[in-house]
Amino acid sequence: QVQLVESGGGLVQAGDSLRLSCAASGRTFSNYAMGWFRQAPGKERDFVAVIRWSGGRTIVADSVKGRFTISRDNTKATVYLQMNSLKPEDTAVYYCAAVRQWIGIPPTSSDCDYWGQGTQVTVSS
Repeated sequence: QVQLVESGGGLVQAGDSLRLSCAASGRTFSNYAMGWFRQAPGKERDFVAVIRWSGGRTIVADSVKGRFTISRDNTKATVYLQMNSLKPEDTAVYYCAAVRQWIGIPPTSSDCDYWGQGTQVTVSS
């Protein structure tokens, strides 16, 4: 089992920045990847970014590319999502997820094996 705990959400104004953290514990594997997804009210859960624990390969969704950055600290077993130039359309619950067998393309929700509880990000205009 893998436990994931997100933190760092909140209410900000358009143009502000936030950094989300996802602390992982329990059983971990070097071939795992860690992803961030988001879900706005009434919408599907969408892929945001993913990073492999080993090697650090990343993919970021086109909708946030240039504004969001995913990174990890292996010593702390923590993954981060740095969000800059936030827009009202970034408002959503952000979820951290673990993918046991990542094949190097943007994962879908069904590819994810473990989920965090989510953290709310609200961007006011």
